[in-house]
Amino acid sequence: MTKYQTITKYQPLAAPVGRLFIALIFLLSGISKISAYGATQGYMEAMGVPGALLPFTIMFEVGFSLAIIIGWKTRIVALALAGFSLITAVAFHSNLGDQIQFIMFMKNVAIAGGFLFLVAHGAGAYSLDSRLLSRV
Repeated sequence: MTKYQTITKYQPLAAPVGRLFIALIFLLSGISKISAYGATQGYMEAMGVPGALLPFTIMFEVGFSLAIIIGWKTRIVALALAGFSLITAVAFHSNLGDQIQFIMFMKNVAIAGGFLFLVAHGAGAYSLDSRLLSRV
């Protein structure tokens, strides 16, 4: 077995684990926004983002992260989450002179990059997308 065959042997399992890992940050973030609703709303408003967007943000983060985890509409959802990551990087972490904010900005850029891999390659074999496609 070649090195390439050894690596690709694990690809079907790596895809759902990777989807879980990249989506988990949004799932936990959305849930934490519910439990700290007032504080999150205040933070958003302090950063110039209307607090009225918080319910939509929570639904977006929780709903789209679950869609990525199960591999449903993966490419379009991943594209939306990549855009969301970049928008929030600019809106909340644009003080690049502050080392922590620079790291948070780059974290969001890296997350967007991971989602763009999902846009390019899809959800993988163990996904709802794959299951629905095999029925056609």
